[in-house]
Amino acid sequence: MKNFFKRSAQGAAVPHHKATKDISTVKMPVPSKIVLPMSQHIGAPATPVVKKGDKVLVGSLVGQASGFVSSNIYSGVSGEVVGIADTMLPNGNCVPTVAILPDNEQTVAENITPPVVTDRESFVEAVKQSGLTGLGGAGFPTFIKLSPQNLSEIDTLVINGAECEPYITADNREFLECGEDVIAGIMLVQKYLGVKKAVIGIERNKPEAIDLMFSLTKGDDTISVKPLKSRYPQGAEKILIEKCTGREIPKGALPSSKGVIVMNVATVSFISKYLKTGMPLTTKRVTVDGNAIADPKNVEVIIGTTFGEVIDFCGGSTQEVRKILSGGPMMGVSVLNTDFPVMKQCNAILAFGDDMAHQPQKIDCVRCGNCIAACPMGLSPVEIATAYKRSDLESLEKLNIDVCMDCGCCTFVCPSKCPVSQTVKLSKEFKRRETQK
Repeated sequence: MKNFFKRSAQGAAVPHHKATKDISTVKMPVPSKIVLPMSQHIGAPATPVVKKGDKVLVGSLVGQASGFVSSNIYSGVSGEVVGIADTMLPNGNCVPTVAILPDNEQTVAENITPPVVTDRESFVEAVKQSGLTGLGGAGFPTFIKLSPQNLSEIDTLVINGAECEPYITADNREFLECGEDVIAGIMLVQKYLGVKKAVIGIERNKPEAIDLMFSLTKGDDTISVKPLKSRYPQGAEKILIEKCTGREIPKGALPSSKGVIVMNVATVSFISKYLKTGMPLTTKRVTVDGNAIADPKNVEVIIGTTFGEVIDFCGGSTQEVRKILSGGPMMGVSVLNTDFPVMKQCNAILAFGDDMAHQPQKIDCVRCGNCIAACPMGLSPVEIATAYKRSDLESLEKLNIDVCMDCGCCTFVCPSKCPVSQTVKLSKEFKRRETQK
């Protein structure tokens, strides 16, 4: 297989359900407590630098990045550390978690001042100290993305504003409410990294955001706006790059290998805000929606606030909640209960009742090929499932299962309601274990 991303790939026509797209963000009051897992990013967990009984302020360092791929974690409240204990995350990993009881005074730490940035090195260091990770959901430490080894070859910054997952409208509100910060953040990255061009990719189901970005970039020939077809998973990194630049990223390669850096719209917007205020990443805009939510809305939440308190702020539930998701319905993760906290990479809390959370009846695969036609990476999920059932490692390697990005299109389009995407995930885990052996 020469190309691992097919231009002809269909993706999936998932329903949008963007009910909160016109609802302005509201700021949630200080919660009764915040809970801060030390793993809110890709890479090594942060190391707690506080102990039980310590007093913290808004912007105080709570977790110190450990290792190269890691990120600092800060308190969004002033108050007292009431406990440090291991907590299991939805992926099964147990990590240290710091619990803080707010004093409701919201006293800001004295060292919160705008960073001094004069060149690329100080710019990247400032982003590192801010605790910023990719706010689109990936959670990759941003300072690393801004430090490609082939920086001189980077000529294009792609801004991911596609927001193709159903329900989620947090990025749309970022465009509409913080448009000038979005542009300022883009220009800062261009300036300090020497990137000549920037392309803002936005799905066409956000016409107000598209119009505003066209208005704010008028007369600037270094920043362009690219309206995109509203089709899932338009916001996937490799697909977005191809649609915005025409460049394809080979298997195993990073976007930087083709001269591109991709950043989420909220991520670049935060960079602008941080350089003006010096306040590290302590809050997150979250879309709260689903048929079990009484009053869906976009909420600015202090990171560490529990899902339960956020849902209560949105009027509580209208029926028994059968499933709670952190993120969207296609790639989000299910959480066990509402004690789970909002983390940096959380862009939505979705709560569904029985009718929406009902598991459909599975029947045998009818070999229709829908999953093959829909796969945006040009894979054959049905063949992968067959090879996995045979524990055929050689075939799995030939079928390029590592290219799968877990978008869920194959499961969505399957008329037999087979758990295709879940089987592919198990296949990747099987290959990883066998390769280690």
